[in-house]
Amino acid sequence: MARVSVCVSMKKKKPSLILTLSSAGLLIGGGIAGYWLLTQGKPLSRDLPPGATIIPQDALFAVSLTTDVRQWEQLRQFGTSEVQAEIDKNIVQLRDRFLSNNGYDFHKDIQPWVGEEVTLAVLANVDSSKPPAKPVAENIRTASSQQLVLVLPIKNAQNAKTALTQLQAKKGASLKERQYKNIPIKEIDINPSSTNEDFAVSVIENKYVVITDDSKAMEKAIDAYQAKTSLSTVPGYANNISKISSYQPFGQFYINVPTSAKIASAAPNRQFPAQVLSQLQTNQGLAGTITLENEGVRLKGVSWLNPNSSRVLRVDNSAGEMQNRVPAETLMMLSGGNLARAWADYSSTSQNNPLSPMPPEQLRNGFKSWVNMDLERDFLSWMNGEFSVSVIPTSKDSQDETFRAALVFMVKTNNRQRADAALKQLDEAMRSQYQFRIEEKQALGKPIINWIGPFGTLTASHGWMDDDVAFIALGAPIAEKILTTNQSDNSLARTQAFQKAVPSELNPINGQFFLDVERTSKNFPLPPLFPNQQIFLNATRSIGVTSAVSDNRSNRYDIFISLKKGGKPAPLPSPTVTP
Repeated sequence: MARVSVCVSMKKKKPSLILTLSSAGLLIGGGIAGYWLLTQGKPLSRDLPPGATIIPQDALFAVSLTTDVRQWEQLRQFGTSEVQAEIDKNIVQLRDRFLSNNGYDFHKDIQPWVGEEVTLAVLANVDSSKPPAKPVAENIRTASSQQLVLVLPIKNAQNAKTALTQLQAKKGASLKERQYKNIPIKEIDINPSSTNEDFAVSVIENKYVVITDDSKAMEKAIDAYQAKTSLSTVPGYANNISKISSYQPFGQFYINVPTSAKIASAAPNRQFPAQVLSQLQTNQGLAGTITLENEGVRLKGVSWLNPNSSRVLRVDNSAGEMQNRVPAETLMMLSGGNLARAWADYSSTSQNNPLSPMPPEQLRNGFKSWVNMDLERDFLSWMNGEFSVSVIPTSKDSQDETFRAALVFMVKTNNRQRADAALKQLDEAMRSQYQFRIEEKQALGKPIINWIGPFGTLTASHGWMDDDVAFIALGAPIAEKILTTNQSDNSLARTQAFQKAVPSELNPINGQFFLDVERTSKNFPLPPLFPNQQIFLNATRSIGVTSAVSDNRSNRYDIFISLKKGGKPAPLPSPTVTP
């Protein structure tokens, strides 16, 4: 009877739908609020790459790569046959170095138990007496000051245990086991009389398999995990990694800027002045997330300052208009925010820096000797707005073949009077010192100043697009084209190539970069920057970059590389096992 009476009572007092929904809403809202209070906006651990709690925080470099075979196959489809061969060569070398040479097959021994990503890190070895570690890839030599750590998260503990029990020493080597801080370690010692192990493996709390090429590196990893002095505790690391997190990325990387600079400075052929090294110490890290898309590779990057440094960034994202002022056929465009401030920042970080592409003092002196004017006082002082540098080719039907393209500089100012005075002084210097003829003409109702060389060749032009945007074009005579393009439907910004290449997620921005690699490499020689450069240029359509100041401590960068696709790649060659 009691049960019946309770049921009747409940039927009589059935709560309304509004009350039920309100209660559910309060519970959900309270749960969200409680979660936020507990985490206080901290980034989720899933944003961090696997191994972030094991890799020591003083690691020079760390990269996490997907274990998804489909993504690796997608990567191998990009580019020409030459690029595919280069990609395959590096994949095979990594596979043989860490797996095949130690008796493992990825598909049979690793894939059944490994997680979604693996992490490879380079550590600094303070003991310089150690012999050099083996190279990861050909033409890349790991110096004696470097150690390698590979972290593989465990998805299936039983399968991982089975695979690790199969570990055997190669011929001429010995396998030994020991413990370090209650964690078992297996080591293969190539030379039993030496204390250096060529291969060490350990399982940490059934969560990670850690492989190193040096016993001391294994101890560093265990120390970092137990003492919580790992990569995840680097100042600003977790917070900034969360800014660039992506769903199922192909890879993530991190560069320890101050430690890497200190190691690089120790090289005998690259000594950094103390001032430059001190400036680099104000930076903390550079990180990126790489994802594969149908038409290319996307990279989301972030750099941040050391939280203990006094240096701060000015949050000024005032760029984003110059792509509307250059014509659709533009080959390259680099734009940025306040030029005067950008120059000041560049000068402070590049002074006496041997790695600077253009030393500031050299630019100042060169400008002074060229036209006897002060670069900063006479020009940069009024260039306090958005700017751009572009390469614009001549049209195919152009009768003037003296120049194949023009280098165009644009800048926005809030002091037209001072700008006019500086440009007039520049005109006079070109006339009096270099015998140029200075001519003024009208184009679309606007005055254009032309510099005519001693042999009658139009060498440069300058004028105003709007009341506050000046331009200087060196080379091909395209001033009229620039004025016609300004804010028209025929601008670079309206082209499909620009819209596909240049990322638009960041908004507002403080700079953009666009390079039509396909057309540029066919018509103009590009300076060599890395080995096999032409092979990769032949496979690239375009490159786009967008940057923004995220806050007073960090910058964000989005990059997209549009790639051609080759035919279906052949299967990777069989493992080459070192006897």
